[in-house]
Amino acid sequence: MRDTVVVFARAPRLGAVKRRLAREIGDRAALRFHVATLTRLLRALSADRRFRTVLAVTPDHARFRQPVRLDRLAQGHGDLGRRMHRAFRQFPRARVAIIGCDIPDAGPHDVHAAFRALGRTSATFGPAADGGYWLVGMSPRRPARPFAAVRWSTEHALADTLANFAGRRIIMLRTLHDVDTAADLRCSPVIRRTRHDGDPYRHVAVSTHDPA
Repeated sequence: MRDTVVVFARAPRLGAVKRRLAREIGDRAALRFHVATLTRLLRALSADRRFRTVLAVTPDHARFRQPVRLDRLAQGHGDLGRRMHRAFRQFPRARVAIIGCDIPDAGPHDVHAAFRALGRTSATFGPAADGGYWLVGMSPRRPARPFAAVRWSTEHALADTLANFAGRRIIMLRTLHDVDTAADLRCSPVIRRTRHDGDPYRHVAVSTHDPA
């Protein structure tokens, strides 16, 4: 089966996305960041024909305008691990990568690197600087419970997940920074470099509070 990347995203709803960031810059600015990052990622991935791109959204039946037309999955109920495991089971015979949508620096080259790695190993991770991870990829030979007992949204998330892959060869991709604070937003090289007309980041506030 064709290599498949699944973009995990929350539906863009005011007050429901990037809540930690929203406490500093306001709900509307946080929503604009979320929409811009999701838009940029989906456009870039869908244009790459080396793999198939699928969008997995929560809540399951949320309606919103997608920036590009893609096949869509429901994430379903449960914590992040249960939802990701459910997505992997949708493609039992394919190499699959799940990528988050809040890493401005991630792009098609990272997904391609993940699938290259999966040609030599059973799993690959894109570590985040805060101890989590922004991508996880697995070949069809997967652990029965790859996301068991993971302390999500903590600095232990990657280490806890790796414990479920004991005895298996793992390849790590490059470490990237997610955006959780206004300081992260201001420091992102992608946002600083691309805030111009026609770019999704042109309306993202990076220095002023934008009250909801």
